[in-house]
Amino acid sequence: MLMSELTALLTPEGLRLLDATPALESTDDVAREVTRLRAAGHSPDLVSAVVGQARLRARARAKFGDLAERMLFTRAGLEQSTRLQVATLHARRFRDAGPSVVADLGCGIGGDALGLAGLGLDVRAVESDDVTAALAAYNLAPFQGAASVVCGRAEDADLAGVDAVWLDPARRTAGHSETRAVGASEYTPSLAWAFGLAARMPAGIKLGPAFDRGEIPDDVEAQWITADGSTIELVLWSGALARPGVRRSALVLTGGGAHELTAPGDADDEPVRALGAFVHEPAGSVIRARLIGEVARALEAGPLALGVAYLTGDAALTSPFVSSFRVREVLPTDVKKLARALRERDIGTLEIKKRGVDVDPAVLRTRLRLAGPESATLLLTRVGATRLAILADRV
Repeated sequence: MLMSELTALLTPEGLRLLDATPALESTDDVAREVTRLRAAGHSPDLVSAVVGQARLRARARAKFGDLAERMLFTRAGLEQSTRLQVATLHARRFRDAGPSVVADLGCGIGGDALGLAGLGLDVRAVESDDVTAALAAYNLAPFQGAASVVCGRAEDADLAGVDAVWLDPARRTAGHSETRAVGASEYTPSLAWAFGLAARMPAGIKLGPAFDRGEIPDDVEAQWITADGSTIELVLWSGALARPGVRRSALVLTGGGAHELTAPGDADDEPVRALGAFVHEPAGSVIRARLIGEVARALEAGPLALGVAYLTGDAALTSPFVSSFRVREVLPTDVKKLARALRERDIGTLEIKKRGVDVDPAVLRTRLRLAGPESATLLLTRVGATRLAILADRV
């Protein structure tokens, strides 16, 4: 968003027009709305801002629910923002640890600050990009007095009277562009600075889930989070925000609630097993936290192969930390033979999952030419140099 667009939007006329604009779900919706608004005589800046926000609000519902209809966004800010359910869990950790004044350094559009303020904490938010800072101030306006936003660098923030900090270092080269930073050295503020601050005071630092584990400080709690099947972030907790004895955590969020696995360090793996009656795929957070062994022992299972995150066993057990599949049979891996076998079983709907093999499921599905009333899951993997195609059903 350009500053000229923001200026046009943040007026009574602009905000009324935005609130009256329906959610725009597709590019066709956008084109029709642009034509309608331009025909009504609105300025190009206002039309661009209103249409852009209506489109972003539609996308933001997945993260913010109904609250998205009262918020403003940038594309990059929405993409990097913490979904409200997760932000609330972060805020609870701050509240339960005792801090009452939290600095949100690099607040983006204010997703985490909303969670903190919503639980009664005093939030001092800082954002270096002027447009994004203005949007954060708008989003936090309902908490005026408890939440404030200033435009500035995290490194220059006044932390006098602050009890703890939350940092979401930008993984982009600009606050509202779509250019991604490609390495840890390109985070803003730098991770060296962020880790140094976390060593001096309680802090939570949000990073990408694939962050290099070798760069994680030894004295923090590392928590990976999976939400609705996608592993979305890694948070490093320091000081009073880190739980005693916990260095590795896998948090799994589903529609049914929150489930967490914690440990003082990486878990030992179980021995490799031959294919059993069930195959279990651990959640991404469990894999990233290297707690697969803990899950395997609970399921009376073991890895199907070294270096492949599929567990197998004969016990009819499952858990929130895995997706479980009941094995039907092993099919040929040759595409023609596999297609013939699936046709013989009348399988027309096939979920294809893979680990340890270079297969494009979309391409494979096209080549299989599926047809029939039955459904199943196909697990493609390897044991040593041997490929396996396991036909299974979700438990």
